[in-house]
Amino acid sequence: MAEQIIFYVLAIVIVVFSILSVSSKRILRSATYLLFVLLATAGLYLLMGYQFLFGVQISVYAGGIMVLYIFSILLTSHAGDKAKSVSWKRLLLAGIAAIAGLAVCGHIIFHNVYKVVEAVAAEPTMQEIGKAMMGTEKNQYLLPFEAISVLLLACIIGGIMIARKR
Repeated sequence: MAEQIIFYVLAIVIVVFSILSVSSKRILRSATYLLFVLLATAGLYLLMGYQFLFGVQISVYAGGIMVLYIFSILLTSHAGDKAKSVSWKRLLLAGIAAIAGLAVCGHIIFHNVYKVVEAVAAEPTMQEIGKAMMGTEKNQYLLPFEAISVLLLACIIGGIMIARKR
């Protein structure tokens, strides 16, 4: 019973702060709301018993990525800057795109739920997770990991170049 209450509290926190993150006019507040979403997501991992993912979520996303976002925001704009107003046509288009994305994700989840249940039956060891994250063979993720690091480096360089022009 307590786990369900904690789950619902975390789910409400994620939904509320996600909406605040995308609807806030102040960009630094949006980044702060995103931080709360990432922390609540880490809470969900801890609730499910995935301590490794909890630690990764806190250290990499809530720690490193948020510092990078806030650093980029402060380099490229002023802390009090407000976002420009968006026309209702763009809001409608964004809503339609969001509903279409939700439908596609729901379809994928609905049709693959039984495969996931079968795969979870055999719990992987920490060594298997490490090999999957840093391996170069099929179904291993070193290449996407490196691609993301290059993307983040490009973002940092772009932020510095924009700040230097001012």
